[in-house]
Amino acid sequence: MKILRASEFLTEWRIRNLQSVDLAIDQQVLAILQEVRKNGDAALKAYTKQFDGIDIGSFIVTKEEIDAAYANVSDAFLSSLVQAKQRIATYHAEQKERSWFIQQPKGVMLGQQVTPIERVGVYVPGGKAAYPSTVLMNVIPAKIAGVQHIAITTPPQADGSVNPAVLVAAREAGADIVYKVGGAQAIAALAYGTETIEKVHKITGPGNAYVARAKKWVFGDVGIDMIAGPSEICILADETANPVYVAADLLSQAEHDEQAAAICVTTDKVFADKLAVEVQKQVKQMDRVQIATKSIEDAGRIVVVESVQEAIDVVNEIASEHLQIMVQNPMEILPFIRNAGAIFLGDYSPEALGDYVAGPNHTLPTSGTAVFASPLGVYDFMKKSSIIHYTKEAFEEVADDIIVLAETERLSGHAQSIRVRKGEQK
Repeated sequence: MKILRASEFLTEWRIRNLQSVDLAIDQQVLAILQEVRKNGDAALKAYTKQFDGIDIGSFIVTKEEIDAAYANVSDAFLSSLVQAKQRIATYHAEQKERSWFIQQPKGVMLGQQVTPIERVGVYVPGGKAAYPSTVLMNVIPAKIAGVQHIAITTPPQADGSVNPAVLVAAREAGADIVYKVGGAQAIAALAYGTETIEKVHKITGPGNAYVARAKKWVFGDVGIDMIAGPSEICILADETANPVYVAADLLSQAEHDEQAAAICVTTDKVFADKLAVEVQKQVKQMDRVQIATKSIEDAGRIVVVESVQEAIDVVNEIASEHLQIMVQNPMEILPFIRNAGAIFLGDYSPEALGDYVAGPNHTLPTSGTAVFASPLGVYDFMKKSSIIHYTKEAFEEVADDIIVLAETERLSGHAQSIRVRKGEQK
């Protein structure tokens, strides 16, 4: 891993995070969206043949397929899944917002009514990989919010089936239906509907560059959670940190893909040197050694700073998806962290803990968007309506103010709607 000073790193990081648009991907995605809108299931079948090499029959996963999936997962997996489900549900239950109302003088009642989104689509990456944790992290908060219908789309495996771990997670989490379709075409189907797949009101879940661009293009026709970029981890470490732990945690993100960013910000040059050696040692032992090595070479960085304050400044500018604080007293640092998707404190709170069983959501803002965005939560599956009720007495007290403001904005119809209630003519 390269060891840089803060100024060198930040210059590099700002360039990396500049939003780039791949016009070739956009053109392909737009063509897919238009084709699915026009030809529905026929387009989905053609794209499944083209991209997945499968002549798909029915897109719908049957009850029998889900029943059979339980026989193809281990008891240990099922037990761990249920434990994770319970922890995730317990944490997210605290996020549920409730309607509220206030009474004001003269019979005025104001409030906010909170209601769940009715129909949600969850995209779960698939094909060669399986992500049951993605199912839990998206479906459970939607269920807690009260979403009436939750559909999952996921690419089929080479034999046309869906990975059994994903199907078991779908049932355990409470999804209503699972469709065998992936890619930008799945996003199009969820956004606009086909003969088989019903249109939803919001789409959540991660995916590749084509899925991400498709979500961006359908936003406005439906809601989306976020545009997910490559995975990131930033570790703030001092001389007390264990380089073996830090190296392992950096590599846990580097194995995601070649574009993943693994960064350590440290106040100690001796520690930085030890960490660089440890990373090179551990990466050779990984199953995904080629991916992790490429990630570390391209975007893995150790940043040496002069003080704790400079470390905090750098970490806040990075605004990473995952931030681990591995210093002697992490709670002293926490109040000064403004920008991070999830914050892990101490030696025994690795990022992988949050990915699976701790409870908080692992769908997090990336690419510096933690400066304005939050983790996926129950609140993402709910919407709010303002409530206003005035009595005649209260209305008459503010009527003249409304007329003045409306006429200032040259909206005479607004003013007139007030005058008629006062019995006045303009």
